[in-house]
Amino acid sequence: MANAEKVAAVAELTQAFQASSGAVLTEYRGLTVAQLGELRQALGQHAKFTVVKNTLTKIAAAEAEVSSEFTDLLEGPTAIAFVSGDVVEAAKGLRDFAQANPLLVIKGGVLDGKKLGPTEITKLADLEPREVLLAKLAGAMKASLSGAAATFAALPTQMARLASALEAKRTAEGAGTAEGGAAADGGSTAEEAGPAEGGTADEGESAAE
Repeated sequence: MANAEKVAAVAELTQAFQASSGAVLTEYRGLTVAQLGELRQALGQHAKFTVVKNTLTKIAAAEAEVSSEFTDLLEGPTAIAFVSGDVVEAAKGLRDFAQANPLLVIKGGVLDGKKLGPTEITKLADLEPREVLLAKLAGAMKASLSGAAATFAALPTQMARLASALEAKRTAEGAGTAEGGAAADGGSTAEEAGPAEGGTADEGESAAE
């Protein structure tokens, strides 16, 4: 490969690392061109599967500031799946193809700057697709908003009931106060009348004497 071609290849790989949300490193030793075509078709819009040269890829990864732990895996016939779509769907496509074609070996990867091992990529493939997770999140948010709306709708009725109860309580307390006052007034009158009547009897007795 001429020097100009190497420079162009490094630039292309560097751009691929920078533009992708993740990259999965694989060894494809023994796979046919037809099988690689099937894999690319299976990945669809989720990832671009590219056969690379290890030396140039190490240079490109360094320029893109990819973890050195990732580049340490660059040995043997290497191909990288640059993920540009749903990461989960890309991981599923690679896992399923590797299960059907054991010659494809998933060696590791990097996602949002974090290195992933083969086991972690397999676990990632077991997750639900992004669309399903978003639908569940939207459903949960809708349920929460519905609950909040019902609570707010019930507030006026609850406030009206509370106001009615307070008014009834004030009315009852007012009636009780009025009855107590009337009873107190009656006692005072009786006490005032007592001495007057007694005075009249004394005067009668004095007259009789």
